[in-house]
Amino acid sequence: MTTLNLWQDPFADVEQLVRTVFGSQPDRPQGWTPASEVFRDGDDALVQVEVPGLDPARDVTVEIERGHLVIRGERRQQSQTSTRRATVGERRYGSFRRVFRLPDHVGPEALTATYDAGILTVRVAGAYAPPAPVKVAISTGGPAPVDTTAGAPSSEPVERATG
Repeated sequence: MTTLNLWQDPFADVEQLVRTVFGSQPDRPQGWTPASEVFRDGDDALVQVEVPGLDPARDVTVEIERGHLVIRGERRQQSQTSTRRATVGERRYGSFRRVFRLPDHVGPEALTATYDAGILTVRVAGAYAPPAPVKVAISTGGPAPVDTTAGAPSSEPVERATG
């Protein structure tokens, strides 16, 4: 059972003033990290991230960066009026960034994202499927001769001694 203290910290305003004047303290955690889960659905992967209260069009982005699925966003603190102020604050605000490694054969066309009831779901189609083989064209004729006496490959034909 969790006990909530309804008493307001008398130093909260001083702490806020220090943060405003001197910047954030490095030993304090910045932002927040939403909970996530990855599921297998056949050959697809489902990445689910809990981001309740966020507007997915405004507050969340889903991108591919160097072979990684990157989900980032920001939860903004609502402005508090002088008549309404939280006496207990357990919500985390600020920006977040979650990174998931993608298989090499997965491109941006394999990703779809949906948002429902505070859960962002990114489907990575074919994440668990073996990569499709890539067929290499075969040309006919012998390989082009290479001049091994010069430093760089030459476009001139190489004469071969016969006899």
